[in-house]
Amino acid sequence: MLRNALEPWHLAILLIVCLLVFGSKKLPDMARGVGKSLRILKAETRALRTEEQPPPKATARAEETA
Repeated sequence: MLRNALEPWHLAILLIVCLLVFGSKKLPDMARGVGKSLRILKAETRALRTEEQPPPKATARAEETA
């Protein structure tokens, strides 16, 4: 049923509709904004991952012996 859900002509129609709705001047600005947002999101998720990681076992053993 969904085997041929997204074909190249679907993407072409979507691009034409976006050009008609937003105009050719606003699309590059929108793409820049989306790119900046994705970079910020990626940096924040990376920061959250590094905060939540437990300390390495080598430092934990060094603290136990001290």
